[in-house]
Amino acid sequence: MDFQIGLVIAGLVVGFIVGLTGVGGGSLMTPILLYFGIPPTKAVGTDLLYAAFTKAGGIFVHNKKGNINWKITGWLTLGSVPAALITLWILNSIKTDVETINSVIKQSLGWALLFTSVAIIFKKKLLVFSQKHAGDKFHSESTTQNMLTIGIGVLLGATVTLTSIGAGALGTVTLFFLYPLLPTPRLVGTEIAHAVPLTLVAGLGHATMGNLDLGLLGQLLMGSLPGIYMGSMLSGKVPDQFLRNAIAIMLFMAGYKLIS
Repeated sequence: MDFQIGLVIAGLVVGFIVGLTGVGGGSLMTPILLYFGIPPTKAVGTDLLYAAFTKAGGIFVHNKKGNINWKITGWLTLGSVPAALITLWILNSIKTDVETINSVIKQSLGWALLFTSVAIIFKKKLLVFSQKHAGDKFHSESTTQNMLTIGIGVLLGATVTLTSIGAGALGTVTLFFLYPLLPTPRLVGTEIAHAVPLTLVAGLGHATMGNLDLGLLGQLLMGSLPGIYMGSMLSGKVPDQFLRNAIAIMLFMAGYKLIS
């Protein structure tokens, strides 16, 4: 696509917010792409690879700090990647009806944004609640816990493949309930490690269906990479709760508009 400075600025802003607050880029970027007139299928496909590239660097940083539980990442991936492949197969089977697939994606995206906005607002309260009610069963991994983790992976795999959002806010919040005694940095690092293979598989799948715009991807990365760096440098210096609430309200409004 033709070069648009607005898309570079959008990438810069989203990257900056992600670096500053840790809120998932997909939940912010996809609605912005729809605003720029990008078809829902291409917006989702491009955003998935955008997420894979931008979060890949996070794996090295978090792994170096010991913030990744690779066992949990493995159980999540065991559920999410097959779910992503099945979702891609379903999308591909109805690709002849572009109107229908765009409508399905817009509705799914709207609901995902609504749930994400609620998850962002109540994230800390949910964490406190889950830690308060954590019993001895959470101190060690169990078969039930592993199966539930795979189940969360399946849910995230389908949601992320369909809408390109959910791996960050929704994934972390659901993990809070299963692993409430795991330190927050390890939860975040584990979810980032899981998001990369999921978004990469889903993104490449969408690319094979023609739902990828390399020019658009390049312009977004041109802005987001320096944006993430600047946001990370300022992280902690701006009231986190204020920013999160403002983002949550914006996502709620965007989601409501898509489903109404």
